[in-house]
Amino acid sequence: MDHPKLYNAKELKTAKGAIMIEGPVSKDQLASMEFHEDLVAFRIPEQQHKALIEIAGLPEGRIIIARDHNTIVGYVTYLYPDPLERWSQGKMDNLIELGAIEVIPKYRGASVGKNLLRVSMMDDAMEDYIVITTEYYWHWDLKGTGLNVWDYRKVMEKMMNAGGLEYYATDDPEISSHPANCLMARIGKRVDPESIQKFDQLRFMNRFMY
Repeated sequence: MDHPKLYNAKELKTAKGAIMIEGPVSKDQLASMEFHEDLVAFRIPEQQHKALIEIAGLPEGRIIIARDHNTIVGYVTYLYPDPLERWSQGKMDNLIELGAIEVIPKYRGASVGKNLLRVSMMDDAMEDYIVITTEYYWHWDLKGTGLNVWDYRKVMEKMMNAGGLEYYATDDPEISSHPANCLMARIGKRVDPESIQKFDQLRFMNRFMY
């Protein structure tokens, strides 16, 4: 499968100043930018910057960023699911995962996350993919936001809805281990019925065990 990537951008005006939401950006562009020190949700900033550069170099990898001048202040990643997860077991070349989304505290509450997702979906090529995201409450910044799991989950759902992702049921043990965890997905307009059926089988792999 080809993975065409069409660059899109929009300026977002916030109370803290205007920032640029753009992508997919290339690995060379990412390498030339500063990575904000408050982007600490997944790894220390230097390591996460390096990880984003590597993802941008993958054929299917997509990185959309929020940029304050030459500094990355937010990002969202898309790539094939981890080989150890069930979502890769179908070996579907048209299923990609929204793996991480992060925005520095300074710009939270300014719809940066929603706009990262909106710009992601401006590329017509996204209509060829099933995009999934797995939300686990232990990844959420409950302490930093002061929200409880249910309020945070509502915020996450609203943000994902902005990119056209909707809640999907699954029997995945890790997702089922806590009621706040969830699977969300967006099925592109050009995804064929066979792929949708395969996705449904991945969602419910344990249905014949009982």
